[in-house]
Order: sequence, then structure tokens, then C-alpha cells
Amino acid sequence: MDLSEKLSGIARRGEEQIDHIQSEEATKTALVLPFISALGYDPFDTREVTPEFTADVGTKKGEKVDYAIRANGDLSLLMECKPLGTNLSNVQYSQLYRYFACTDAKFAILTNGFEYRFYSDLDSENKLDNRPFFTFDLSDFNDQDIEELKKFTKPNFDVDAILGTANRLKYTNLAKQAIDEVFQETPEEFVKFIVGKIYDGRQTRQVVDEFTPIIKEASKLYIKEQVAQRLRGALANNDIDTRTFPEPEQASDEPQPDDDGIITTQEEIDAYNIVRSILAEDVDVSRVVMRDAKSYCAVLLDDNNRKPICRFHFNAKTVKRVGFFNDKKEDRFEIQAVSDLFQYRDQLKTTVGEYLE
Repeated sequence: MDLSEKLSGIARRGEEQIDHIQSEEATKTALVLPFISALGYDPFDTREVTPEFTADVGTKKGEKVDYAIRANGDLSLLMECKPLGTNLSNVQYSQLYRYFACTDAKFAILTNGFEYRFYSDLDSENKLDNRPFFTFDLSDFNDQDIEELKKFTKPNFDVDAILGTANRLKYTNLAKQAIDEVFQETPEEFVKFIVGKIYDGRQTRQVVDEFTPIIKEASKLYIKEQVAQRLRGALANNDIDTRTFPEPEQASDEPQPDDDGIITTQEEIDAYNIVRSILAEDVDVSRVVMRDAKSYCAVLLDDNNRKPICRFHFNAKTVKRVGFFNDKKEDRFEIQAVSDLFQYRDQLKTTVGEYLE
């Protein structure tokens, strides 16, 4: 079992037990110790993982940090744990701060069981940074996060290698947060910058106010289109059910009809892939099946006509519509592009949720 599978298993068990993880000790038992074990350290060997690690720091005597982890025999990681659900942005981690300065550890971790914030002394030597250079979330991680986390596993732990990329990683993550804030809040400086690119007139207050909602909407559409494009490429290459979309015998730029005259268009495939991506959080996407017909293209749960998720009405030359079901009645909505399906995320999830009850 690889690291990603181990961590997914820990997250799944944690979510199942979430109502019973009510304290810091329960958080350690259910989530933190399995996480440490997944990194390759033996939480039952105190030579490798020391709980309640104690060191006298100045006038502070007998203070403890939750775990001290040794890699290659050297004290390398200090870990402070908080109860599940704690907002780590509001936590004072004074023990970590003081212990870091008086031990040989080069890294410190602050965690609430699901979120793990990694700190070092990138800004000032022997002084713990105020901001983490890497954050790992058990409930939301990708392949790149796994590659970064692998650097902290017992077989791969190398202080110089981690520090060699930590500074870049830190500012990359901060830049991502800043970019996210731009798209979420659309600050006036960003609006003025875009207006300067597309509008030749003077940027008066009225002009900026008029363009602000336009640029907000354009930002959202840009993100949706980029996501749809990535999904189209990834799913078309790796995850399309060949039973649903048979390869045409001859290459052609035009969609080829099946023997029954049904044509599955690229737009329908793209829309289907978007629906699968939206529902992937709630159901195994292998259960979300596309069944094309002459007048519409249906997306079904379990390939069951009694469990329709939605229908694509894309055959008209000028208008595209998507149909959703409410008490077996289909309500149709006009869309401009398949990426508009992201606007109906809640309806798709509600429909599938009713079938899963």
C-alpha cells in the first residue's frame, strides 16, 4: 500500500469516527499516531517517537511537546497536537516555538489531526517561522502534496534536501493563497489592472464600479473553462468508459453515428465528464453512466433508467439545454457552454443524494 492509500484510509476512518473524536488524546490516537506510522516511523518505539517530550527551556521547566520524532537517530521533528476541529490559524504554539530554538530539530509540525502545518527557520536561523512552508490536509490532498510529504518519511528524510526546496515551496503556497484571494474577493487594484488592458477611456470611479461585476464573472468563467479543459484532457485520455464511447473505426473530425443513428458528440462527452467530476465527492464515478439517445443524452446512476441524474439536449443547432429531475418531472435550463454545468452543482448532488438514501 503506497503513502497516498494509507493516508486516504486514515482520513476515511477519521471521518467515520468523527463524532467520537472529542479530545486531544482521541485525536492523537485516531489520526496523529496513524499519520506518523504512515510516514514510516514506529509510534511504539520511544527511541524513534517520543511522546510528551520534555526539555527545560529558560525559566520554563518541565514543559512538554506532544511528540519528538527521530530520523536516522537524530532529533528531527517536533509535533504539537490540538483537538480535531481546532482552527490552527488561531492557535498559539508557544511550546513549539521555544523547543525549536533549544533543540537540534529543524522542523516542527502543528496539527489538529487532519491538517498538518510544517514549520522551519527559513526567515531567521534558530527561530521558528510564523508561517508554515508546507501544509498537508488529510481531507484534501493531491499528487504534488504527496510528493512533498514523502520527503519527511523515514526512508527519504534528508534535512538538506527538504530545506533546499522549502523556501520556494513556502512562497509558492503563499502566492497561491494570494491568487485565490484575488479571484474570491476581486480587489480594486486587480479590477483597475484588467480595465487598463481592455478599456481605453479614463478609469473613473463609475467605470471601475461598472467593470467590477463583469471582471468577477469573467474570473469565474475563466476558472471553470480551465477546469473543464483539464478534465476533458485527463478523463478523455485515462478514464473514459470504452463501453460507453466506442472508438470509431476510421479517424474523422466529425462525430460518427452508431448503427442506430445515434451520434455521441464531443460536447456531450465533455458535459458527462464535468458531471462525473462534480459527483466524484459523493459517489464512485464508475456508477455514473452515460446513455445516449437520438433526441437527448442521459446520465444515469448505476445505468438505471429509474435513476436519471440529468439529460443533455444539445442536438439543437442554436440552443443547448440541460434537464434535471424533480419528482420524475424534467425541468430544462438553457446553458451557453458545457462549463455552465458547474453552476448546477447543488442540483446534481441533491439528485444523486436522493438515490443514495
